[in-house]
Amino acid sequence: METSRRTIIAAAAAAGVTAATAGTAHAGTGAGKPVKELFGRLADGTKVHRWSLANGGTRLKVISYGGIVQSLEIPDRHGRYANVSLGYGDLASYVVGTTFFGATIGRYGNRIAGGRFTLDGKSYQLSVNDGVNSLHGGAKGFNTKVWDVEGFTSGSDVGLRLHYTSIDGEMGYPGTLRVTVTYTLTRHGDWRIDYAATTDRATVVNLTNHTYYNLAGEGSGGIYDHELTLAAGRFTPTDAGLIPTGELAKVAGTPFDFRRAKPVGRDIRAGHPQLVTAKGFDHNWVLDKGVTARPEHIATLRDPGSGRTLRIATDQPGVQFYSGNFLDGTLVGTSGRTYRQGDGMCLETQHFPDSPNRPAFPSTVLRPGSTYRTTTVHSFSA
Repeated sequence: METSRRTIIAAAAAAGVTAATAGTAHAGTGAGKPVKELFGRLADGTKVHRWSLANGGTRLKVISYGGIVQSLEIPDRHGRYANVSLGYGDLASYVVGTTFFGATIGRYGNRIAGGRFTLDGKSYQLSVNDGVNSLHGGAKGFNTKVWDVEGFTSGSDVGLRLHYTSIDGEMGYPGTLRVTVTYTLTRHGDWRIDYAATTDRATVVNLTNHTYYNLAGEGSGGIYDHELTLAAGRFTPTDAGLIPTGELAKVAGTPFDFRRAKPVGRDIRAGHPQLVTAKGFDHNWVLDKGVTARPEHIATLRDPGSGRTLRIATDQPGVQFYSGNFLDGTLVGTSGRTYRQGDGMCLETQHFPDSPNRPAFPSTVLRPGSTYRTTTVHSFSA
């Protein structure tokens, strides 16, 4: 049975413990002002700050490098807090890392085949960083940029506004793109992400967030017992390079059917050719609702052990479910423990991979005079 958010918060307050570190409860549950501290410096001396937010029983820590979610703490059914996002304890690990832990992804989330696309009759060659393909914006995508960050409070909400300007030609993309990403914690403890962007030339845009979740707590082990529900009757099969073939395949009768809750690991070793290619799940699900004017519920993830539950709503037409297939035990996380295959999973709300080369997919083209806007909301309970 699901415990109410108010009951969880009361249990945390009764514990009387501050959340100075992951895995502990914090007494305060109301909105406070964002707190800024120095997190580290890049090789050229550029300062990277960490911002801490708390509201409605949720704690969020974000660094200005990559707009990265470094920590996300929520309570279990007994009010005990844990950091449920994979990440690192130091800046250097993020700089050299290739896992995109918690990062803001752009200019184009997911893969573009051959790192090439044609727009308005002109061909563009992008940075390639995934074999012959471009992944998550190229070798120096938005996850590697130091964003300008400002904290805010608005009524009962608290949040951050992150700004970055991507110049014309950066990573091969046309147009100067001005981006604002807003992280908001509401009084209910929801984590809302609002993306906005404008351009001075026609371009393609697909922004997302790459947080890896483990609702039992990062460093605690695998996520194969987590129960996942996706409101999607189709998915986009891929070739050997994880590029969509263009088919919108039905999930019925396959391991890709999450229309009813089931453990992530139930069918992950089923031997389905698509699972063999990706070493697990690393695919885009075609959401039944399509593109919508406002966020609608599309996914539920629950850890039976802790009772922690994540519900995701979005206005996007797709979600990339990645089951942490390439975590190999060489990375040490914020808990000081190593991450192995399946120790975290991503649910990246998005437009479809390789859309610029697939006219039948929903368009990702942004033109001057228009504003790219999209919203995803993460709600927590236990």
